[in-house]
Amino acid sequence: MTYRSNRAPLSPTEDARHLMFDDLEKLGRILVETGDVAHGFIQGADDMDVTCRDFSAFDPSRPLSRQGSGTLDALRAAKEEILPLLAASIGPRYLGFVTGGTTPAALVGDWLASAVDQNATGPEGSVNAAVEEQVINWLCDIGNLPRDRFDGVLTTGATVSNLLGLVTARQWCGEQVGVNIDADGASVLPDLAIFAASPHASMIKDLSITGIGRNSFVKVATLPGTEETDLSDLRAKLEASDARAKIVIASAGTVNATDFDDLNAIADLCAAFGAWLHVDAAFGFFAALDDRRAHFLSGVDRADSITSDGHKWLNVPYDCGIFLTRHISVLETCCRAFAPYLETKAIGNSYINRGVENSRRFRALPLWMTMMAYGLDGMAAVIRANCDQAADLAMWVRTHEKLELLREPKLNVTMFASVGSDDDNRALLDRINAGGKTFLTPTIYGGRFGFRAAFSNWRTQDHDLAIVKQAIEMAL
Repeated sequence: MTYRSNRAPLSPTEDARHLMFDDLEKLGRILVETGDVAHGFIQGADDMDVTCRDFSAFDPSRPLSRQGSGTLDALRAAKEEILPLLAASIGPRYLGFVTGGTTPAALVGDWLASAVDQNATGPEGSVNAAVEEQVINWLCDIGNLPRDRFDGVLTTGATVSNLLGLVTARQWCGEQVGVNIDADGASVLPDLAIFAASPHASMIKDLSITGIGRNSFVKVATLPGTEETDLSDLRAKLEASDARAKIVIASAGTVNATDFDDLNAIADLCAAFGAWLHVDAAFGFFAALDDRRAHFLSGVDRADSITSDGHKWLNVPYDCGIFLTRHISVLETCCRAFAPYLETKAIGNSYINRGVENSRRFRALPLWMTMMAYGLDGMAAVIRANCDQAADLAMWVRTHEKLELLREPKLNVTMFASVGSDDDNRALLDRINAGGKTFLTPTIYGGRFGFRAAFSNWRTQDHDLAIVKQAIEMAL
């Protein structure tokens, strides 16, 4: 009897696998050259334009070639076609968003995470879940959150962490009135009320994603001249609400004024009215590392859930969000994944049951690396330096005859404008950013169009601040 294989004849696509095996044999050289390219970009960030380059010549519609040429040729193409068109957002004078660069240790951790390519879903067959558990414990220590009361998960960012906060809160609210949102859907909880004074754009987005609705929250007043929750108005609106399910969203570091709500007072109100307290502390959470500002976070341990980010002020590469909660079992109820092949008897946290992802990268490793490498003192030094830089810029603006400080910085963001009209300030911002030495984002504060300078990069030094001031001066 003649044996016949049911395997198809080799196709050109299958033959082309030799490029991958060739690359595997040359991997050491490839990694060295990749390191050289990455190192050149990182070191050059000090002198590169901070703003995005003109990339109109890059053609997204170019067809993919049938045959490849290997990794080294692709690397060279990336070096020539892509890297020159990138903005130096990792550099020390990128002050646009509250995102830092990447510490060397975090970069190493990120590369290792890609190299080992673990599916960090749980404790089965890998230490990755235990590493994530350790990182979450360290984060709790930073925020003075008792480890025996708080647990959590690493996410893609604050948007997903805020989403988990809403989903977990809604499930908990349902349980308080005897319904199961997880099993029966949101329609069984018709009388849900959400209260917020200064919700971040990501939270508004999450209200849409959850089906609650972008407009379906009770807008609470802010204290005059601030973004802080007006406690008397919050109390009045809680008292006036006949909803049996209530969620209060508080801020620990608003995106403009970096204001902090009085978390203890809000927690008292939530306890009195049976409301869930979610605290958005996307970057403000790490003010706990600065002994001059740690008091801003007083009461955060009374929150039911907390959002933060590693890829903001901890200078860990994208993506690294943080979600912490006192109700981990409720979170796991909302996020459980059922399938025979997912069952495990391994001891440890199953992170597949704590977030929106099933498959997920080993994002705990970059965070673990930077925390191990630099410790509490190293992380605290970045926070303190950035806050001092924001205060320095504010002092310069305050004494400048052509500029006006919109708000004294509490943390790491300086808001200011020129003494001209809003249109004048729009044109001025364009000139500042077009110079390429720094990058600021616009804001509206107190009815005025102005600029935000957000200091969150570990590399920013005094001489960078001098260049920023010079760039502003030249644009005036």
